[in-house]
Amino acid sequence: MIHYALKMLFGDKARYLGILIGVAFAALLITQQGAIFVGLMERTYSFVTDTPQPDLWVVDPDLQHHSDSKPLVGQKLFRVRGVEGVEWATPMFKAFTKMRLPSGERRGCIVVGVDDNTLVGAPQSIDSRNGLDLRKADAVLVDRADIEKKLAVRTADGGSRPLQIGDVLELNDRRAVVSGTFNITPSFFWEPVIYTTYTRAVSYAPQERKQLSFILVKVKPGQDIAMVAARIESVTGLKAYTESGFKWLTASYILEKTGILVNFGIAVLLGFGVGTAVAGQTFYNFTMDNLRHFGALKALGTSNRTLLAMVLTQAIVVGLIGYGLGVGGAAAFGAMIGGTSLAFSLPWQLLLITGVAILGISIFAAALSIRKVLYLEPGVVFRG
Repeated sequence: MIHYALKMLFGDKARYLGILIGVAFAALLITQQGAIFVGLMERTYSFVTDTPQPDLWVVDPDLQHHSDSKPLVGQKLFRVRGVEGVEWATPMFKAFTKMRLPSGERRGCIVVGVDDNTLVGAPQSIDSRNGLDLRKADAVLVDRADIEKKLAVRTADGGSRPLQIGDVLELNDRRAVVSGTFNITPSFFWEPVIYTTYTRAVSYAPQERKQLSFILVKVKPGQDIAMVAARIESVTGLKAYTESGFKWLTASYILEKTGILVNFGIAVLLGFGVGTAVAGQTFYNFTMDNLRHFGALKALGTSNRTLLAMVLTQAIVVGLIGYGLGVGGAAAFGAMIGGTSLAFSLPWQLLLITGVAILGISIFAAALSIRKVLYLEPGVVFRG
């Protein structure tokens, strides 16, 4: 009977393609918009992702996200180092400042300063003549993705060239020499990022009494991270976040304070609604056109349970094929924009969510038709 149900489904090509297009479009839109949304959310905390060394981020309790400026007094670093269970704790500086390119143009930028001795917090992928070039006088590192666009240098003939190693910048009217480039995850924020040592970064920023942005903490082996975090909070009055906790702090702030979630939620609901309407109506019409076949099967003694299995099989099969086409189209879109500045991330959880949504569409489409089949009079097949 299942084989006969599939022959009925594939035999009516017009109806079959109509259902398939509706389901595939819903899967494509849900997956594509969801992947763009996830990609944007991952970019909001890319700075934390690109700093994998610490187990804990110690910050001001009122900090709302990783780019929020609420610096700490330097003495807090030594108090954190004295907490039981802390293996090491290093300072990190992060602030917005002004930059002048070699050709004179001014740009806003983000300066990140990492520990002078250990360089904990520095990018993992650095291109330079020497891995320790960052410790040279006035040395800074720039993002490889920005040297041809945001940091391009204007030439005398009116053109431009990429920023190069050895070029001299001015950060807050102080000299900075490009000693290398790095590669990091694209950020939600658009300003170019510059890395240097903590001491040098502090000198590039306007002088303030508090200049310590974060304290990066590594927990001793065998120690419970949550317990060490609680000790740090108790001793210092600061807030200690794990990597995942600090990421969620930033992502939740962006979700609450912007319309990103609402905009993408509308697009996803639109895809679900259109797919449900098209697939449901087309599948209903398909079932109505085949009532005589179901009536013949009933007249021959086929049970309602078997007929129900036939309708559900038809709906699930077309749902699976439509799901594959839609997800495949979204993945192809992601491959096309790979390497560009557009955000796109396709985790397995999103594929699961899309699968559940498509299953719901398929079951809804089948539910519209099942009642007609179950209450069908077998004699309908003999009517003219």
